Amino acid sequence: MQDLSSATQPLSVLSEEETMFRDAVREFAETEVRPHVSAMDEAGAFRKELIPRFFELGLMGIEVPEQWGGSDGNIFMAALAIEELARVDASAAIYVDVHNTLVNNAVLRWASDEQKARYFPRLTSDLLGAFALSEPNSGSDAFALEAKATKTATGWELTGRKFWITNGAEAGFFIVFANVDPSKGYKGITAFLVERDFPGFAVGKKEDKLGIRASSTCELILEGCQVPDENVMGPVGQGYKIAIETLNEGRIGIGAQMLGVAQGALDAATGYIRERKQFGRAIAEFQGVQFQVAQLATDLAAARLMVYNAARLKDAGQVFTQEAAMAKLFSSQTADRITSQCLELFGGYGYSKEYPAEKYYRDAKIGTIYEGTSNMQLQTIAKLVLK
Repeated sequence: MQDLSSATQPLSVLSEEETMFRDAVREFAETEVRPHVSAMDEAGAFRKELIPRFFELGLMGIEVPEQWGGSDGNIFMAALAIEELARVDASAAIYVDVHNTLVNNAVLRWASDEQKARYFPRLTSDLLGAFALSEPNSGSDAFALEAKATKTATGWELTGRKFWITNGAEAGFFIVFANVDPSKGYKGITAFLVERDFPGFAVGKKEDKLGIRASSTCELILEGCQVPDENVMGPVGQGYKIAIETLNEGRIGIGAQMLGVAQGALDAATGYIRERKQFGRAIAEFQGVQFQVAQLATDLAAARLMVYNAARLKDAGQVFTQEAAMAKLFSSQTADRITSQCLELFGGYGYSKEYPAEKYYRDAKIGTIYEGTSNMQLQTIAKLVLK
C-alpha cells in the first residue's frame, strides 16, 4: 500500500539533518508508542516506561544547550518531534510539547544561570516539567489568577489552586504563577520554580477527558507551599510577561501537534478507502471520495507550512507572535475538519473504537481550546493586523 503521508509533506523544506531526525522520531513512535495507544486511551493513563524513553532519545531537551545536557537544537526540531508523535498518539506528543515549548523554553529565557545549572541537567535527563498558569476562575483571562505568594523570612509561601495542568500527575518540576501583590493586578504576578516535594504542595484529582486521555491533566493544590528565594524565576512582578512570551512559542507546539493528529487521521482514512469496497469497487475509486481527500490533503499542507514558517521565524530571531497565533488557529481548525471528515470516510466503522478514526477526532478537539482558545488567537491576530 502506498504511503500517502509523504505526498502531503513538503519534504523540500527540511534539511538532511532535519529529515533524519524526523524519521528517527517516526520510527520510535511507530515501534514503541503505537502498540500501546488503544490501551492507554482506554485506561486514561500513559505507559510509565515511555517517559524515560523520551529522555533517552534526547526529546526532552531539544532547545537546551549541550552544556546543560540538551541537544542544542531549535523550535523547528521540537515541532518535528511533536508532529511525528502526534501522528501516532497526541497524548505522547503533549508530554514532549509542554516540557520543551513551555517549561524548558521559559527556563532558558528567564531563569538565572544558577537556576539553569541546577535544573537543566535534570530536565534533560529524568525530571518532567509542567506549566501551572490556569485556575478555576482564570482561563482565557489568565491574569485574573487568584493564587497568592506571601513573602516570608526565608522565601515565599504560595496559596491557591491550579487547574488543567498538563503533565501534572508525573511531573516533578512546576513553573507556578502566583500574585505577590493583588492590588497591582497583573503586575504582581510572579513565576516560581516549584519542586513536587516542596512542603505545602500537592497534586489533586486527574481529569477524565474526552480526548488526549492518556495525557495527565491535574489540579494542583498550594497550601502554604514553601518556595525558597532562589526559586523565583525572573523579576518579581514580571510573571505576566514570562507567561505571555512563553505561550507564544507554545502555540507553535500545539500547531505541530494538530498537524500530526490530522496526518494520522488522513493516513488511516486513505488506507481504509483503498480496501473498503462498495458497489463492486474500492470507495477510493469514486471521484466524490477522491475530491474530499484532495481537499483534506491541500488544507493539511497549508497548515503545515504555516506552522513551519512560524517555527523558522522564531529560530531566525524574527518577530513571530502573529504567525504563531495564525498557525495555532488554522492548524487546530484544520485538524478539527480533517478528523471529522476522515471519520465519515470510515462510515459506521468510524464511530467504532475498532478503528482509529474516532480517537483522532476526539484528540483534535482540544487544539481549539488549550494554550489559548481560537477566539483568543483571533483577538491577538486582530490587534497585530490593525496595529
